[in-house]
Amino acid sequence: MSTAAAVPVTVARALHGLVAAAAGWGVGREVARLLVEGAGDAGSVLERWVRLFSYFTIWSNVLVLAVSLLLVVRPRHDGPVFRVLRLDSVLCIVVTFAVYHTVLTGQVELTPSGALTNLLLHTAVPVGAVLAWLLAGPRPRTDRWTPAWALVLPAVWLAWTFVRGHVVGWYPYPFVDVTQIGLGAALGNGAAVLVGGALLGVAVAWLERRLPAGPAPA
Repeated sequence: MSTAAAVPVTVARALHGLVAAAAGWGVGREVARLLVEGAGDAGSVLERWVRLFSYFTIWSNVLVLAVSLLLVVRPRHDGPVFRVLRLDSVLCIVVTFAVYHTVLTGQVELTPSGALTNLLLHTAVPVGAVLAWLLAGPRPRTDRWTPAWALVLPAVWLAWTFVRGHVVGWYPYPFVDVTQIGLGAALGNGAAVLVGGALLGVAVAWLERRLPAGPAPA
């Protein structure tokens, strides 16, 4: 563990609060858009809600929001489930950032309002979440099995995506769209996301042992 000074609890709360605010604002704007577009029969409205919460971007931002809010209240929180969720919040939001900026950016023309939401969900929250983790932790919060358990949530998302996509014929992203690129390519892309997440989890666990413990008392 590094001997560098950890940030005080008060600073940790402020950092986590800023991240929570950005994630809440971004997800809230998407929910508000659905509420405004609420016309239609019950089936179509339900389908729009299900589709919104089928996006990995929404999963990762909701996870960051929940974990960050908990850390605002309890900046030194710990526990076996929390350790997995904390690591997941970092891994999933980094994957969201990386996949969007390398694969998905520019594929959809955005309104000014949509561009702001997109900036929040795909850039501001990922950058803020990683900075908050680097500066405020909390640490140590990984053990030898934490990176493995952290793959469960992404695997559940992939399973949901492929099973539901097979039933209704809709996939949230082109790189997992079986109807466009075929089952083999879609499964290969999904596996690549999991492998990337696994490697990132190991890297985060390794880096954690070299960063300051904390946060420190105020």
